Amino acid sequence: MSDPEMNQGEVAYIRLLTAIRSGDFKPGDRLRETDVATRLSLSRTPVREALRRLEADGIVEHRPRLGAVIRQLSHTELVELYEMRSVLERTAAEMAAKHAASAEIHALDDLNCAIAESAPAQAAALNQDFHRGIYHATRNRFLLDAARALNNALMLLGPTTLDDPERIKVVTSQHQDIIDAIAKGDVAAAGSAATVHLETSLRHRLKVLGR
Repeated sequence: MSDPEMNQGEVAYIRLLTAIRSGDFKPGDRLRETDVATRLSLSRTPVREALRRLEADGIVEHRPRLGAVIRQLSHTELVELYEMRSVLERTAAEMAAKHAASAEIHALDDLNCAIAESAPAQAAALNQDFHRGIYHATRNRFLLDAARALNNALMLLGPTTLDDPERIKVVTSQHQDIIDAIAKGDVAAAGSAATVHLETSLRHRLKVLGR
């Protein structure tokens, strides 16, 4: 395989990953090579390579008579994912309370204000930035690596739960509790606030799933 082909494969992978992350392609969607190639303005060969990589990542699975399909998490997998997120988010908030710089805390506050004023689609992306900001404030590369390892699974959660003004109000209020604890350097309060936030998110996610 030549370098240009390898580059096109990487481009296809990144574009498809971005499309899944943004919700253009959703869990359960069938990914036909021709359709994906047309939507991403690429040829079928790099798209085929990208689909193989996504299958290795656990994002795509092959089903008989359907071909490549974006995975959907089962109820059990969803709960397990949130349990793991809760462990990591609690640890991240606790470590951020020890190490976060003033500028990082202000950035978290700005992001939370932006979430409060955004439409659901924009709020979802800003919410990811908010949580990523907490991880970066931990000053721990291994925790960051662990968080990145969950990113693929997080893409399989489906549409954002930030789907109405009341839900956004709850989320930003809980974010503020985390920010306040980090700003005070209160390790225990930061960890507790993060745990409450993830437990609330799981309950809402399961409620949406049951509709």
